[in-house]
Amino acid sequence: MLFGLKLKNTIFILFGAGIFAFGLVHFNMQNNLAEGGFTGLTLIIYQLIGINPSYSNLVLNIPLFLIGWKYLGRTSFFYTIIGTVGLSVWLWVFERYQIEINLGNDLMLVALFAGVFVGVGLGIIFRYGGTTGGVDIIARFAHRYLGMGMGRTMFIFDAVVIGLSILTYLDYREAMYTLVAVFIGARVIDFMQEGAYAARGAMIISEKNEEIADKIMKDMERGVTVLRGYGSYTRTDREVLYCVVGKNELVRLKNAITSVDPHAFVSVSEVHDVLGEGFTLDENKNPIER
Repeated sequence: MLFGLKLKNTIFILFGAGIFAFGLVHFNMQNNLAEGGFTGLTLIIYQLIGINPSYSNLVLNIPLFLIGWKYLGRTSFFYTIIGTVGLSVWLWVFERYQIEINLGNDLMLVALFAGVFVGVGLGIIFRYGGTTGGVDIIARFAHRYLGMGMGRTMFIFDAVVIGLSILTYLDYREAMYTLVAVFIGARVIDFMQEGAYAARGAMIISEKNEEIADKIMKDMERGVTVLRGYGSYTRTDREVLYCVVGKNELVRLKNAITSVDPHAFVSVSEVHDVLGEGFTLDENKNPIER
């Protein structure tokens, strides 16, 4: 596609923007809950002077578009344009053709639905390389250069904007449920970003490393890397096995290890992003479609 954009990514970014906008209109706005980031600022503006969020969203993002052009790169910049404009268009549509969703005035349910819709929508947008502008761009910077989770960064900014919302139009009850929605949204975003590729990395120390490695490779078809280690207590060199498996394969891995050496030392850690054969590439080094 033009400017290196992929049709699949563009479609999913627009789809994610639609989910985000639907949740914002039908749960946040219909029930007088706020939102964080630049979207929350558009709601404050809407409450104070009546400017439609679909318009103010574009105006507020113009300065960040300039930053995005300089730092995000051409492809990411155009994906950001698509996400931001798509969000404004979807907001315009859903504000004019709203659906009444009766949750019995239960603000906890409203907060849960709002958080899930916003989190899933933004998670899809991020997953396919886009943003909806505003704090989303800042969150991408923090994720890329500081290693902070996007959801965590957004939650910090969201809390600041919600504080401003309390000072303008929210009461304390609505503010608390808004925080619940924002927290859920942040967790869903992180899950959408990392959960699909979440895996477990195992460090294995045993007197039967060769047999354990053979069993893992034969029974689980997972690769094993041999690392060179040094025992501080024993003052001897020894081999350490390292293996990455899907989180649903962890029990099989433990069983494979203990069947060879019940006394093996095993340390398991979370692996949030896995690239390569068996995870994002097949045995022929071709990308695995997810």
